[in-house]
Amino acid sequence: MNALTRMIAVAGAVAVAVAAIFPAALFAQDAQAPAAIDQFARLQGELRRTHESGDSAAYLATAQSMHAFLNGSPRGVLQLMSAESLAQKPDEALRSFAQFVAMGQSNPEVLKAKSFDSLRSLPKYQSIYASMAANATGQTRASEVFRLDSMALIPEDIDYDPETKHFYISTVLGKQILQVDMAGRTKLFASAPDQWPMMALKVDSRRRVLWATEVALDGFSAAAKKDWGRSAILQYDLLSGRLLQRIEGPPKAALGDMALAANGDPIVSDGEHGGVYRVEGNTQSVERIDAGDFVSPQTPAVLADGTHILVPDYVRGIGVLDLKTKHVAWIPMAAKYALSGIDGLYAVGNLLIATQNGTSPERVVQFTLDASNTAIIAESTIERATSTLGDPTHGVVIGKYFYYIANSGWNVLDDHGNLLEGKSLPVGFVRRAKIDPAAGANNRYPAG
Repeated sequence: MNALTRMIAVAGAVAVAVAAIFPAALFAQDAQAPAAIDQFARLQGELRRTHESGDSAAYLATAQSMHAFLNGSPRGVLQLMSAESLAQKPDEALRSFAQFVAMGQSNPEVLKAKSFDSLRSLPKYQSIYASMAANATGQTRASEVFRLDSMALIPEDIDYDPETKHFYISTVLGKQILQVDMAGRTKLFASAPDQWPMMALKVDSRRRVLWATEVALDGFSAAAKKDWGRSAILQYDLLSGRLLQRIEGPPKAALGDMALAANGDPIVSDGEHGGVYRVEGNTQSVERIDAGDFVSPQTPAVLADGTHILVPDYVRGIGVLDLKTKHVAWIPMAAKYALSGIDGLYAVGNLLIATQNGTSPERVVQFTLDASNTAIIAESTIERATSTLGDPTHGVVIGKYFYYIANSGWNVLDDHGNLLEGKSLPVGFVRRAKIDPAAGANNRYPAG
């Protein structure tokens, strides 16, 4: 995940009162920006303009368009609620509020905004607000596996080699890949060849290689300014740690997340400019495989049919990308499933496991897909709102368990990757939870 959307996740409150559900930096773009980013920028600009002008009818119409564009995401629902309140449509605003709570969300800071003043005295608002508190209570069925070594400066991605029983963890400020055993004993596997933050990684155990990305995040102090906006895809020998290939990424791409196709080719996403790419390992070619439907794509999940991948867009939810046609079908949120704010997404049969650092509260959750892989039919919380979860990043399925990075420390950094005043880097954890087999059927678990 790129640092820009990470900062949106940890910002917490969004300024509904000035129509700023999303910081303007998210949709900064060049002339060749994908269509989804263009549309997002236009809608956000319209929200600001109509709000500042006091045109409540136009503001409401634009909020409705944004809500549709975001596929009914929690933040889209809050934006709509704000506009409905200002348009003096309390029944509609309260209906939106109830949907927000039904999606498992809680954001009392945002609800302090002036745009909600007219609702606060209403008994129904007070009832919904009281019920929202349950969503912010701590809940977990996970346990600690080990604490991360002090070398793990902002741990980001994690994967596992079942042959050697080692985890591999990328570090952003450490600019390293660490090798860690089940007891938490840590040693250096590789350092970033360009001294950029290390982001995505995936183990190809069959071919005995490890793929990773290093990213000179734009505006990030941990990378040299001359390199900002560059990415590289790296291939390492899994036994020796020797760098086998370095493939330069597309210009101005922040390739922060990765999955592997069945043949071992990396599929990488650019969370800053919206692209999804396939890397052909033998020819070192990098091909864009989407048609511009994403604003901020994160960790993809490759489906068993080999022709579709699930792409979690940080603001739009989960899109099913057809690799043959590039068509994207969005999984409905149905006013009850929060599918935005996903950093890591992992598929096991008809189960999806997501690390969500862009929801409120942040959480790790398990979803159940229907037989067609086009709709969610159930969800189950793994962890949310606990002192141990902190800011979760990515995970890996091992056997019947899901292991994930918790308390990563992204939330104590500013937009440039510098430590916030008065803050210190926390100790990260690797936690695990047993995957709930009752929530899905016909699931085949990877070997442990």
